[in-house]
Amino acid sequence: MSGDRPYRPDVGRPISGTADGIGYLALPPTAVDARPAGPTRLIVAWPGFDPPRTAPALAAALPLTGVPTWRVYLELPAVDGRPAGGLDSGALLTSEGVEAYGAAVEQAAERLPAVLADLRRDLGLGDGPIGLAGFSTGGAVALLTLARDIVPVTAAALVAPIVAPAHAARSLEKRSARERDWNERATALAERLDLGARAGDIAARDAALLLVAGTKDRLVAPGEITALRDLLRRRGAASVEAATFRMGHALAAEPGTEARPPTTEAVRVDGAVTDWFRDRLAEVTPDLGSGQVTAGAGSPSQTLPDVATASGGTDPTPPAAAQGGTTGDGPAPVRFEGSRV
Repeated sequence: MSGDRPYRPDVGRPISGTADGIGYLALPPTAVDARPAGPTRLIVAWPGFDPPRTAPALAAALPLTGVPTWRVYLELPAVDGRPAGGLDSGALLTSEGVEAYGAAVEQAAERLPAVLADLRRDLGLGDGPIGLAGFSTGGAVALLTLARDIVPVTAAALVAPIVAPAHAARSLEKRSARERDWNERATALAERLDLGARAGDIAARDAALLLVAGTKDRLVAPGEITALRDLLRRRGAASVEAATFRMGHALAAEPGTEARPPTTEAVRVDGAVTDWFRDRLAEVTPDLGSGQVTAGAGSPSQTLPDVATASGGTDPTPPAAAQGGTTGDGPAPVRFEGSRV
């Protein structure tokens, strides 16, 4: 727990704290042209083993500014006292790396109900379904959360999710000319976390899904993402779409542990994911009123105060997502169903 009493943040102020011992960065709803169209007031997102590797770095890459909900970026659970953000996908070639990956993914999903209880108290939110977002390893957490029906989910947008550790390891073997070194325990864990094999469970959830792939991704091939989309549709998923961008696997520059201005690829993905969430979670009402915050199509264009902590203090270094400005060519038009952006 991050405090003894509910903490009601000032409107427009990002919040940092811990929920069930997991670090988080929460960005408040600042969109002035939209309001929630249903009960969802919160989107939870996880980073990956590759950049962005931490909650602040993911918040800078995918701020989802135009979505009129809280966006809370969670750290992946520490593994044997080592922050998951210190790992990289190359670890999946070793038994120890697979076990660390599996522990981070399963613990993140299993602890989500307790994390949500603390977040709702800290942010003054009531019960209700949530949205999910995740990059790479974080995308696997979101898929596992759906497969196990851990919490009610309205919509989930996943960027280059690791669908199966064995597939990712095969890609790494080709890229590095190294063979994986897995023991029986690692092999069994990888089979358990083959989320394509859980497609029926995922499809059974009443959640809209967006799967984002990169044409240059050498860890999660774009064909694997579209294959998952097609498999989910065959298993009866009510709404699942895919979008492909001209990008590699990483969504931020190395080392990917600090908040930095977003890359061109991140800005484009953020715009598409923001528009997708807005279509499903928001009612766009341009006459809601004017203000100094502008939130359009995912551009991280607002300037916010210092980051507050859940105990009431402030962090003098707000994330890049809260400092304003965009980098690159700006968001591209949104085109789903496997089109390239």
